[in-house]
Amino acid sequence: MSTTTLTLTEPQAAAAVQPDIGYHPVEAKWRARTARRLAEDPSLPNTSLPDGFPAQVSGPIVWGGGDWKSEDQWVYNLSEEELQEIDYGMRHFKGKDTFPLATLSPVLKDFAKELYSGRGFFVLRTIPIAKYTTEELAIIYAGISSHVGSARGKQDGTGAVLAHIKDLTVSHAHEKGGIGNSAYTTDKQVFHTDVGDLIALMALETAAEGGTSRISSGGKIYNELAATRPDLVKTLSEPWPLDSFGGDPGYTTRPLLYHVPVNGESKIVFQYSRRHFTGYGPQKRSANIPPITEAQAEALDAIHFLAEKHSLGLNFQKGDIQYINSLGLLHARDEFRDSPEKTRHLVRLWLRNDELAWKTPGPLQGIWTRLYSIAPEDQRFPLDPEIRRKASGKTK
Repeated sequence: MSTTTLTLTEPQAAAAVQPDIGYHPVEAKWRARTARRLAEDPSLPNTSLPDGFPAQVSGPIVWGGGDWKSEDQWVYNLSEEELQEIDYGMRHFKGKDTFPLATLSPVLKDFAKELYSGRGFFVLRTIPIAKYTTEELAIIYAGISSHVGSARGKQDGTGAVLAHIKDLTVSHAHEKGGIGNSAYTTDKQVFHTDVGDLIALMALETAAEGGTSRISSGGKIYNELAATRPDLVKTLSEPWPLDSFGGDPGYTTRPLLYHVPVNGESKIVFQYSRRHFTGYGPQKRSANIPPITEAQAEALDAIHFLAEKHSLGLNFQKGDIQYINSLGLLHARDEFRDSPEKTRHLVRLWLRNDELAWKTPGPLQGIWTRLYSIAPEDQRFPLDPEIRRKASGKTK
């Protein structure tokens, strides 16, 4: 009598796939995803906040765009005497490598405190751009900023600490790896944060149309999420797969949301750029790394649309220098149009004030150490626009 042996196998689980989400948030998709997820699990809004995360945060860096009535509240107009002092500092630097600002330095140090302990942003108005050469403007920009932040961060693998933010889609169309960052296009930049503590941006020229700079309080966004969707706070506080776009390793993991104690208060820190989860332009999200989840896709859109809801638009003028706390604030930029007469061109520094700095969240400490460990003699200040590169030469 013959016997037959049956072997039972477990059905294979379906492979995880990337959600339907792109670099540019689509509000209808976000609302549909939210409705679908809440219908599938109505208990999501009852999720407990992660350990240590406060129910709400407060302080001057927690604000809504409607709280501000006039740009006089954040713009400091440089006097003729202060501009003469800056001019002297630039000429002094050419001979002695220091940039003295006898009367302006205490003002800038107070503004540095405003970045870390106050509203988190201010604008200096305005440097007379036409008066100086490109090299002199770089000296002025770095010299003024050295009185705000004591450390400059490197912006790529080549040691550049100065970055040019402008449309490079034509002039640099040949770049290896393509232009995978909307900063180098005329496209809208969605809300995100840069790495490092502080961002400085100086406007060498503004666009013919559009290009408004927008900022939004991370604490304000957090408070609304914590009150209405604590499950998304939990999602944001857990590890995410960040695409390194051909780097080694191919991806890294870390949370996007942190809380840090500062003088007895909790500060909320968002640290992310959307393109690391969606790709941008020719730089598609890598196929061989873990996809994000539906919860993470909803969280990405929630951050963006809440940031838009509470945002403040800054009237960037030629010669302005804008300083932002990138730990406590998110920023974005509107789409813009250049003309032969007006081509938007900003230059950027990443700064840190070691005396005033917040404690760096543990998962970010390695990034911050690499960022600010570049010695002065190894710092490059490119005077012509270039795209940031990895050490391998590929574009970032």
